[in-house]
Amino acid sequence: VGHCHPDVVKAAHEQNQLLNTNSRYLHDNLVDYADRLSKTLPEKLCVFYFLNSGSEANDLALRLARQYTKHDDVIVLDHAYHGHLTSLIDISPYKFRNLEGQKEWVHVAPVPDTYRGLYREDHEDSVTAYANEVKNIIEQAHERGRKIAAFFVESLPSVGGQIIPPAGYFQKVAEHVHRAGGVFIADEIQVGFGRVGKHFWAFQLQGEDFIPDIVTMGKPIGNGHPIACVATTKEIAEAFAATGVEYFNTFGGNPVSCAIGLAVLDVIEKEHLQAHATEVGNFLLKLLKEQKIKHPIIGDVR
Repeated sequence: VGHCHPDVVKAAHEQNQLLNTNSRYLHDNLVDYADRLSKTLPEKLCVFYFLNSGSEANDLALRLARQYTKHDDVIVLDHAYHGHLTSLIDISPYKFRNLEGQKEWVHVAPVPDTYRGLYREDHEDSVTAYANEVKNIIEQAHERGRKIAAFFVESLPSVGGQIIPPAGYFQKVAEHVHRAGGVFIADEIQVGFGRVGKHFWAFQLQGEDFIPDIVTMGKPIGNGHPIACVATTKEIAEAFAATGVEYFNTFGGNPVSCAIGLAVLDVIEKEHLQAHATEVGNFLLKLLKEQKIKHPIIGDVR
C-alpha cells in the first residue's frame, strides 16, 4: 500500500500508545482482524493462526498437514522456495540443491510452465499432463510405502520464473492429492492481497470451484510490519488441537500487528488497489506484448 502509508503509520502509533502485549491476553483487534480476513476467503477457510513471518506460516502449515493426515511426505514444484526455516529449506529445491540435497520424504514435480516446461502451449492437454506428473509421483511414493501429507505450492511460482499455472491444474492435482489422503497448501505469501488484480487471492485465478485446504500469508499482509497468517478449515484445526499441545506464538496476533493488518485491508479497499493492479497490469502487459511482436528475442510476457 506504499511506503509509510499514513493510515498504516497512524494505526500502529495509536495502538502502540494504548496497549501492546503478548497474545496470551485477549484483545478485540485479533478477533476483528480474523473476521475481516475471513470475508476475503471462501467460507470453508475459517480458522486463523497469526504469526510473525511467512516462514513461520509455512512451517505451521506443514505441521497442520502432518497432524491432520498422519502422513509425512510433501510434494513441491521444482525451483520452489517456501522460506528460511530448516523445515522449509527441506521443501525448497531452490535451496536444498545447493545444500544437503533432497530428503527421502520430499518429492519434486515439474513446474506447470506452458512456455518452457515439459508440456507446452502446443500440447493437446497440458493441464492433465502436468497433473498426471503429480499422480505418478504419488503412485511411486506409495510403491515405496510412503504416504503424502501435502502438495505445497505457491499459487504463482515466483523463483521458478513468475509461472502462471494453466487454469484447472490445481483442481486436478488436488483430486490426486486428496485421494492419497493429503491436503493442498496454497502459499500466498508473495502473491496474495489483491496483487493479481482480478482476484484477492492468486489461487482464485484457477476458478471459483477451487479451494485449498490451507492458505499461508505474509509479506504484503502488514505492509512491511512482521505479521503473517495461516488460514485453514475447522477439521484440520480440530485435528491439530486434539494433540493437547496448544499452538502459542508470543507476538503472533498482538494488538499492534492486528491494528496494522486492519489498516492495510482498509487502504486496499478504500484506494481500490485491487482494481488499480488490474488496470496498471493490463496496461503494462499490452505495451510489453507490443514489444514482443517487434522483437523476436522476447519469448513470453508475464
